[in-house]
Amino acid sequence: MTDPDEPMLDDPVVLAAVVGARPRPLLVGLDVDGVLAPIVDHADDATLLPGVLDAVVALAARTPVAVVSGRRLDDLLEFGFSAPIEVFGTHGLERHGDDELELAPHERHRHDRLRTIAEHAAALAGEGAWVEIKRAGVVLHVREVAPGPAALATAAALRAAEDITDAHVKPGKAVVELLARATSKATAIRTRRDEVGAATVVFVGDDHTDEEVFRAMPPGDVGIRVGGGPTAARHRLAGPIAVLGFLTALVDALPVPASIVSAPTDGQ
Repeated sequence: MTDPDEPMLDDPVVLAAVVGARPRPLLVGLDVDGVLAPIVDHADDATLLPGVLDAVVALAARTPVAVVSGRRLDDLLEFGFSAPIEVFGTHGLERHGDDELELAPHERHRHDRLRTIAEHAAALAGEGAWVEIKRAGVVLHVREVAPGPAALATAAALRAAEDITDAHVKPGKAVVELLARATSKATAIRTRRDEVGAATVVFVGDDHTDEEVFRAMPPGDVGIRVGGGPTAARHRLAGPIAVLGFLTALVDALPVPASIVSAPTDGQ
C-alpha cells in the first residue's frame, strides 16, 4: 500500500529521457552533498559516490555542467572536478578561475562576530558540534549532536545572528551557515545560464539552499529534489544512487557534439 505522505519518486532513466528532450542548449547544475556524495556524519569524511565523477565528466563533454555547492572551493576541487565543469563554492561566492575571495574591512568585522556566535553555539551544543571557518563566513555543524542540544544550539545561533546587520543566514540539514556577504546558488546558476545561453536549466539539489534555485526557475526548467522534504521542484530522486543513474542515462540521451564526432583518432 502506498503511503500518502511518502513523496513520489521519478524513475532516473525516464527522467533523463524527459530532460534529454528539453530545448537546448542545456545547462545542468549539481549540488554535491546529498546529491553526488552521500551524507556523512562529518563533512570532511564525504566522498563522491563511485562512478559519479566519471558520469559528470562524460556529461560535461556533451553539455554545460556547473557544480554549485555550499562547500569551500578548495574542498570541491579536491573531489576532482575540473574543466570543462564550472565549479562554484560557498553558494556562488567563490568560482574556480576567479580571483580569490576577499572581504572588505566591515565584512571581516562581521565575519569575526559571526565566528564568535557559532563558537558559542557549538559550546552550547556540546560534544560532536564543530565550527567550519570559511573565507566569507562560518558554519555550525551539529549532525553528530543529539537532537535536543542540536536544536537548542542552532536556535541560539539564529537568534544571535539576527542582531548582526547584513549577516546572511542559511540554515541547512544539521548545519547553520552564517555569512558576512549575501549570496545565492540561484544567482550562480543565473550567471552561468547567461554565459552559455541555456534554453533549459536542470538543477539537482537536496537542501534548503537548493530551494532558492528551484523557486527561481521559470517554466520549462527542470528542478530535481533529492530525498525527502518539501520542495518547489517538480521532480524527485531517492538519493545519490538514483542521481548516478539519472546522470548516466542523461549522458546516453544527449548527442555527442559534432566537434567530438568529427575529431580524428590517434594515428589517422
